[in-house]
Amino acid sequence: MKATNGRPGTTSDSTTTPDTPRSDVIVVGAGPTGLLLAGDLAEAGLRVTLLERRPEALSNLTRALVVQARTLEQLDARGLSDELIAGGHRLTRLRLFGNATLDPALIPSRFPFVLVTPQFEVERLLVARAREAGVTFRYDSEVLGLVQDADGVTVRVRHAEGTHHARAAYLVGTDGVRSTVREALGLPFPGRSAVRSLVLADVRLAREPASPFAANSTRDAFALIGSFGDGWYRVIGWNRHHRADDDAPADFNEVRECVRLAFGSDYGMHDARWISRFHSDERQVPDYRTGRVFLAGDAAHVHSPAGGQGMNTGLQDAANLSWKLAAVLRGHAPDSLLDSYQSERHPVGKQVLRTSGAILRLGLVHTAPALAARTLAAQLVNRLRPLSRRAVRALSGVDISYPADRGAHPLAGHRAPDVRLADGSRLYELLRQGKFVLITPADETGSLRPADDRVVTAAWQSGRRTALLVRPDGYVAWATDATGPAERTTALRTALAHWTGAAISPASPGPAGPSVAVSS
Repeated sequence: MKATNGRPGTTSDSTTTPDTPRSDVIVVGAGPTGLLLAGDLAEAGLRVTLLERRPEALSNLTRALVVQARTLEQLDARGLSDELIAGGHRLTRLRLFGNATLDPALIPSRFPFVLVTPQFEVERLLVARAREAGVTFRYDSEVLGLVQDADGVTVRVRHAEGTHHARAAYLVGTDGVRSTVREALGLPFPGRSAVRSLVLADVRLAREPASPFAANSTRDAFALIGSFGDGWYRVIGWNRHHRADDDAPADFNEVRECVRLAFGSDYGMHDARWISRFHSDERQVPDYRTGRVFLAGDAAHVHSPAGGQGMNTGLQDAANLSWKLAAVLRGHAPDSLLDSYQSERHPVGKQVLRTSGAILRLGLVHTAPALAARTLAAQLVNRLRPLSRRAVRALSGVDISYPADRGAHPLAGHRAPDVRLADGSRLYELLRQGKFVLITPADETGSLRPADDRVVTAAWQSGRRTALLVRPDGYVAWATDATGPAERTTALRTALAHWTGAAISPASPGPAGPSVAVSS
């Protein structure tokens, strides 16, 4: 089956029949990115099919181990963060390359820490949520090809009983670095191999390191140690003098030697439950959207594990795309809204590649001048609080912002903090409804009367006078500080129509003043 690389309407599809299973969205790949996306769409009332090549099982062997603050905020907006945190280990101090210490307490978030928890725990929560929301799971299902036309996408799928076709209005490939969806689209995946022959293991240590999360390197080796908080430690290592092929087996002694060379001790390492070898690439697909097909997570970008950004970036891709697909499919927004997925998330992916690559290269330096420069940089981070704050906020994801129109309010495009509201609730609790949230001064809440369910209204707990419209993914869509009632009403009318697709019409005045009705 041949894929199209153009916009919808360029290819006809003669492979479907009236009996072809149809969904609103097909998601390919049941990792964290695909699970969050599928769950969001199903909770929005859409028909979602999730195709996964693997058998139905959650593996306890995983590379991802950290959840950053911004990702925890996204999980909080889905009611999942507290349970995940309860089973994980909070890191309140990060030690890098011997000298630099980062303090997550500087993160302006409800989650001023780095959570260490295995990826399978994240997947467990997301699977349960997706199932409860009504996602149709299809395991042991391998995508062989796809074709798209003006009305949708058809995929050919191989499973135990043979092959069949499935069809949906849109398809999202979240199927990892070796994405079959990306290959079917014929898209390049430009980049390079950053470092080869990394070893990875989960081990026990007889002696605790000075920090529960530490990275260090010498002229001979690089190693990272992270505590799961239950006696197990994740170790990633690289030995400059032992660079085996990717398919060469890794053994316990190699892992232990990497740690010894990097830290000066192996901390009495013993009882490895998992050992693997891999190489780290830095790659990004040029286009996250091709017609009715999208790429997210490792299918769209891959980078080094330095900085703990991989799973987190993919989950935030999903959070950005899900509400836009839901708005378009429910008729609340034009298809062109989906183009903003590329304009917003591609620059973020590019920046993550740069950041993780810079951290990795810092860890691999081995000449005397380079080591001295790294030591100086670490000292500056420790001494200059603004620099330390900027570094930890960048790693946490809370500093991510999206482009805003010229002349927009300074808050537009920025992450919305989890503010307290007049009724005692929090913003991210309201975001669990999957809708836009409009926050206004308490004396203006009566002037809004939504006629449908696209917007949740709330009031500031403080005396702030700003009117703020927050997107379902927790970013500010629009804001105004205008003081004139007519000016505020006009601005709000325009913003709601633009962002929610609602038509605004005057309603009868209430006791708090003239109201604005939101109608479909």
